[in-house]
Amino acid sequence: MNANAPQNRSALKPDAAITLSISIVVYRPDAALLARTIETLETALAQLHDVVGRPCLYLIDNGDPGELADLPAPSDAEFDTVVLKGHGNVGYGRGHNLAIARADSRFHLILNPDVELNADGLRRALAFLHGSPETGLLAPWIGGDDGRQQFLCRRYPAVLDLFVRGFLPSALRKPFAGRLARYEMRDVIGESNIVWDPPIVSGCFMLFRTDVLKSLGGFDPRYFLYFEDYDLSLRTRRVARIAYVPSVRILHHGGGAARKGSVHIKLFVTSAYRFFNRFGWKWL
Repeated sequence: MNANAPQNRSALKPDAAITLSISIVVYRPDAALLARTIETLETALAQLHDVVGRPCLYLIDNGDPGELADLPAPSDAEFDTVVLKGHGNVGYGRGHNLAIARADSRFHLILNPDVELNADGLRRALAFLHGSPETGLLAPWIGGDDGRQQFLCRRYPAVLDLFVRGFLPSALRKPFAGRLARYEMRDVIGESNIVWDPPIVSGCFMLFRTDVLKSLGGFDPRYFLYFEDYDLSLRTRRVARIAYVPSVRILHHGGGAARKGSVHIKLFVTSAYRFFNRFGWKWL
């Protein structure tokens, strides 16, 4: 470990109770994907034998009233569920912040509604955090629909990196393969080795020590969608360590902004502009 890295002074004591909360933000969700997320979450929670009390799932509905009515309800066998709705479409980060403000736990999981968790994922993740008190944020190995690894840990991006990865067709990306591989940390992110302090990790699964997350104020509410996880990752590195732990595994069924239409492209560009204005512009 880097002896000069920031330390988390609120380390989990060996005899401290482990409590867990989870937040999922939805907006007109794919019902089948959300049901699968909740199903795999419940299976993973069933393997936790050292959690005190029932975990709490906050399901934040950013859509219109009643949009969750036809979704399969969680069985509540392994966790309590709190549905927060009626606040409108406040954005991804602000939606999670509604739950983060209410969370009274030692650990808080930020989770996308299109993620499947491995059955032993949470058990492995909490065991790692229990044994690594300086770690404030854990990121998992992430696979895609085809089961192949998605490289969602990132170095600080250049504008060119974002343009090539987000908007160029695959055939036109070939000349940029080397720089994209570096941006996606393919030289160090793999199947087995823990990687300390990646600059940026994906917001589809972020397991925090809750007090670290609260000390940061959660997500910056100025991002409506996109780059809120980049921002939160960089701020987390100032106060605690981040660990990529590939023994914790998930599948992520998400897609890029360019494949979702003009509204998402506009949101992506707006958030990118806000991100670079805050942390510094890097063009090439």
